[in-house]
Amino acid sequence: MATWNTRGLRGSTLEELINRTNEVYLEKGLALIQKIPTPITPIKIDKDSRHITLAYFEQKSTVDYIGAVQGIPVCFDAKECTVDTFALQNIHPHQVEFMKQFERQGGVSFLILFFSTRNELFYLPYKDMIRFWERAEKGGRKSFRYEELDQDYYIQPKNGILVPYLESLQKDLNTRD
Repeated sequence: MATWNTRGLRGSTLEELINRTNEVYLEKGLALIQKIPTPITPIKIDKDSRHITLAYFEQKSTVDYIGAVQGIPVCFDAKECTVDTFALQNIHPHQVEFMKQFERQGGVSFLILFFSTRNELFYLPYKDMIRFWERAEKGGRKSFRYEELDQDYYIQPKNGILVPYLESLQKDLNTRD
């Protein structure tokens, strides 16, 4: 497999796990969360397989997921990390701005992080993400370490739900004014 393809597959397993989780949440009437596709314009299409072989992004995407949980608007992005340090360059300024505006409108923004070498998932509340982001903007670390994450937001699969983030969302809501 070509190396350029490998990078494109990063995160696809995490997104599939989240998609399955969202299906269960929908079936149980707990949440309605949709994956937001990134709009692309095809340039070349293989005539035999009808697959897009070359395309460009039409616009900057916002976040991976958006929806409502029991009447609460939520948006979040899924990020995968292969080491114990998460580079903030993996979060784009337009995503941070979208999440900031979403929070100002009364919604809840967060990240779901997958540390693949540890096989561990974390819910990163907006307040923590923005603290790391602002630290970097002020000349501090351009990343955050696994050890800096609040262990209360560790996500462990249970009851057939692969990425049960609703418990962490509830913890997040309980810490807000």
